[in-house]
Amino acid sequence: MANPNEFRVNPPMNRLNTSLPKVGIRPTIDGRYGGVRESLEGPTMAMAQAAARFITENVRHACGLPVECVIADTCIGGVAEAARCARKFA
Repeated sequence: MANPNEFRVNPPMNRLNTSLPKVGIRPTIDGRYGGVRESLEGPTMAMAQAAARFITENVRHACGLPVECVIADTCIGGVAEAARCARKFA
């Protein structure tokens, strides 16, 4: 039987003909103004950034490269923000 230490391990690299897929994080929030949205926007973006950091550090593509995350610029609380987010992720 072969010695497992003799096996060659390829370094992580993209072997696809296209770019690797990314994870898109779209933080959503209650769109009503008047204190609700303003008080939750910071913690919601912090959770999105923490999730992106966790995914990037712990999830890898089949080729061994880490997964890249894209986060929306702002929290999504209405149609206009959702449209801006969709353009960023297109």
